[in-house]
Amino acid sequence: MYQNYTIGQTEFVLNYNYDLPQNHIARLISDFVDSIPQNVLLEDSGAATGRPSSHPAIMLKILLFAYSRQTYSGRKIEMMLDENLPMRWLTHDYTYSYHTINNFRRSQHASKLIKHAFVYFTMALKDHGLIQNDAVFIDGTKVEADANKYSFTWRRAVEKYHAKLREKTSKLYEKLVEKQVVQEMAPELVTSAEGMEVMEQELAEKITKLDEEIKQEPKIIKGGSVRKRRRRFLKKLRHQLSNDLIPRAKKYERAENIFQGRNSYSKTDHDATFMCMKEDPMMNRELKPGYNLQIATHKQFVLDYGLFSNPTDTRTLVPFLTQFHALDFFEHIVADAGYGSEYNYTMILDRFEKQPVIPYTTYQKEQKRKFKNDPTRSQNWEYNAKDDYYIDHQGVRFSFYRYSRSTDKYGFKRDFKIYRADKHQLSVKLDELAKTPGGRQRYMKVNPIWNYYKAKVKDALSSDEGKAIYRRRKFDVEPVFGHMKRDFGIRRTHLRGQRAVENDIGLALMALNLTKFGQSISRLETNFINNLKSGLRFLDRSKLVVRILLLENQELIVNSQPPLFYKLSPRSNWNLEFNNASCKSRLISSCVSFRI
Repeated sequence: MYQNYTIGQTEFVLNYNYDLPQNHIARLISDFVDSIPQNVLLEDSGAATGRPSSHPAIMLKILLFAYSRQTYSGRKIEMMLDENLPMRWLTHDYTYSYHTINNFRRSQHASKLIKHAFVYFTMALKDHGLIQNDAVFIDGTKVEADANKYSFTWRRAVEKYHAKLREKTSKLYEKLVEKQVVQEMAPELVTSAEGMEVMEQELAEKITKLDEEIKQEPKIIKGGSVRKRRRRFLKKLRHQLSNDLIPRAKKYERAENIFQGRNSYSKTDHDATFMCMKEDPMMNRELKPGYNLQIATHKQFVLDYGLFSNPTDTRTLVPFLTQFHALDFFEHIVADAGYGSEYNYTMILDRFEKQPVIPYTTYQKEQKRKFKNDPTRSQNWEYNAKDDYYIDHQGVRFSFYRYSRSTDKYGFKRDFKIYRADKHQLSVKLDELAKTPGGRQRYMKVNPIWNYYKAKVKDALSSDEGKAIYRRRKFDVEPVFGHMKRDFGIRRTHLRGQRAVENDIGLALMALNLTKFGQSISRLETNFINNLKSGLRFLDRSKLVVRILLLENQELIVNSQPPLFYKLSPRSNWNLEFNNASCKSRLISSCVSFRI
């Protein structure tokens, strides 16, 4: 026996309107994107014909919600548009091709839009009171690129073989000039691909001319034709240029243009650099193509981010702070010891006028008793400030000798004071100790500026305020990377190219921010309801974090632009009496405080 199976009959279909809960993440994403001004969302494409482009607000909502659900494939996002109810609610049942989605998140306009989104999100946090002016926390991590890990190109290898190619080309050029085949060229043009193409062209002209002359020769020449031998020789050189030297020269020149100061790049993603990843299961420090991601956080909210090809964090701090839009909100810049350098301290104190809470590399080592009691350390030597000399643990005196300046490969200049052991010490034994085993006088170098910055940072880290601020780094910026890699699964990028990867990481971080912000608002509403039921109007004033002003239409607003994007649920509409003088007559709520 089977169930009744009939087809082709008239059916009466009931369409039910679907809606989302008031605290759903899709509503938060929609309100946030709608709070961005239209002049920022839209771009002047200048196209007067053709099909209208998809609205950037819709595309941004689609991508943010898909990333909040850990969906990063364009085809899977397209599938969500048909099958996922919150996604259909966001797009009003419109669907888009994965080509449209991928083209948008790779575009330059999406890059600008994502950067602006972080600015508006930071302003919203500031208006909520979720940003204090004490400190911003900066850290970095490595993100593996979407590239083949064996498709590497090393700069040292390219420079080595390019130098050999230049030498070989120079010898060939000298031979051609000697035989009066090509004209003389500038030395820098000879070894370039452009110069080789000029030589090939002149060789082709000579060969064509010889072909015409050979046609005029008799068929039989005693001893063989001289022109044919010369043509054979020129054809061999031309074949060498066209099939070997010129392609290699172009390849090396193209590789040198791609490097842009880096030591390597991937052939499948030219913007990715080979570096050691944080995840190294084999523990063999295998190099993989990746990017160096830098973020600035406050209370586990990502305020800004930057993507760099430099694997070391030391050289990324200043460029990242230069682009950081919310730097004026904070007084202290907090990072780990990987960012501690004289250049970074100089820029933070002098240019940005902020207080660094960044330990230098040997800070923890210098706090130990063994280091303080080590007589061989120059920091522990006796110093006479009046006469400007040092006395080491053996009694050898080092007097000031001269000033010195060194410049590193990045162009940063460091000033040193050089002290030399006196040639005439107090005893013959000290005269021997004042010399090296090779018989030369001993020297020591002191960097006064670096010592000044170290002392300033040491005072900041040893103070009660500095200790409290630096202690927060462990549970402020570090958990963000844990959420990104574990919860959102961003251990490897999903796109290729610097701009596309920046957009990909930015969308993931913004989705993480909105998810955390939505959870915070949900906790706020719960605490607000519980306080009302218990008859409590205010919480501890020392824990005041945010003021919520509810209008008659239950919208959460702020006094600055852009308008706050989150709408409270209708259940929050209570008719209460308040005594707060800051609330206007049309406000029906009071100041409620909560701790995130």
